[in-house]
Amino acid sequence: MNVVDRFIKYVKFDTESNTTTGTTPSTPGQRVLAEELKKELTEIGLQDISLDGNGYLMATLPANTDKKVPTIGFVAHMDTSPDLTGKNVNPRIVKSYDGKDILLNKDLNIVLSPNDFPELLKFKDQDIIVTDGTTLLGADDKAGIAEIITAMKYLKDHPEIEHGKIRICFTPDEEIGEGADHFDVEKFGAEWAYTMDGGELGELEYENFNAAGVKIAIQGRSVHPGSAKDKMVNALVVANKLVSLIPANERPEHTSHYEGFFHLMGMSGSVDAASVSFIIRDHDRALFESRKQIMRNAVEYLQKLYPNSTITLDIKDQYYNMREKVEPVIKIVDYAFNAMQELGITPLVKPIRGGTDGARLSFMGLPCPNIFAGGLNFHGRYEYVPIPSLEKAVKVIVKIAELVTKDHN
Repeated sequence: MNVVDRFIKYVKFDTESNTTTGTTPSTPGQRVLAEELKKELTEIGLQDISLDGNGYLMATLPANTDKKVPTIGFVAHMDTSPDLTGKNVNPRIVKSYDGKDILLNKDLNIVLSPNDFPELLKFKDQDIIVTDGTTLLGADDKAGIAEIITAMKYLKDHPEIEHGKIRICFTPDEEIGEGADHFDVEKFGAEWAYTMDGGELGELEYENFNAAGVKIAIQGRSVHPGSAKDKMVNALVVANKLVSLIPANERPEHTSHYEGFFHLMGMSGSVDAASVSFIIRDHDRALFESRKQIMRNAVEYLQKLYPNSTITLDIKDQYYNMREKVEPVIKIVDYAFNAMQELGITPLVKPIRGGTDGARLSFMGLPCPNIFAGGLNFHGRYEYVPIPSLEKAVKVIVKIAELVTKDHN
């Protein structure tokens, strides 16, 4: 199978993760895909293949040189985002995209248009894999899986390309922030790794947000509205007041590049009780800490303003900016940068406005920059991946292995 065949095969597995199950993997479909991938890795001839109880699949491509080459790794995740269903994914290849609207679903009149997504025009005349408009595609991150396996097969079939020991791992539940929870770094045994989990062709990232999750519980006082004067504390009003205290110009829809944000994720409740959830993001650690303090100050203010209510705040850090761990070993980024350049790909070095498994793995002792997987419009019905981007990602993996070996003569 080539990378396209593999990708189309993998996206048909329903691996949508779920925050509510409390299991790892969070959904049984991820395990089903892992078992299938394990069979494929065995057929290719990889070694040390292991699939643990938490759904982490690891394998080794042994070195084919006597040079002292460091062990490197490549990582991708098996789950897809719960933002849109990943069940019954029906991919379609648009041949030689003509630069016009792509009708994804005639019955539902769902159109992928360059008017809405102008970056589509970058891929004019290329073959593009799209959805049928009813599901996401799953390029995030089954493109990464297909690319890694295809690259391992290529290296296996081309022993003339010298390489050191290469470890690969496919993880569960990255999309719900749990992809690194049970990752055994010591067992993986690589000096560094790359997540194949970026977006469009050329993306290379070693900076990401510092991240925290915020939950506020508000206990109000429900009283019949006819006799509520000086007695009622409407928890929904308190919740709305809280939201109004957070800087409106620092929401995701008003920020870009290195700008951090407060993102209101959920608000629910009644007069008696309400809950509010946010996520806080910032690349700068000091600004990240100040954002958390803004949230604390807002809650403290409301506690004084509404002494007859109970307002509790829970802030939990989720991950940190991997730059802190990658920059001291910046040569691992240089390998990816140089690999792209040698292949005629323009590297797009930029910060991730989000996080990857690599962010947490970097703080667990496995420095882990992020490389493009080729897809765009992740997590929705307009997701697509240009086929040349899939193919070039495979070549980047192979070239990195080659450059690391050449650098250790």
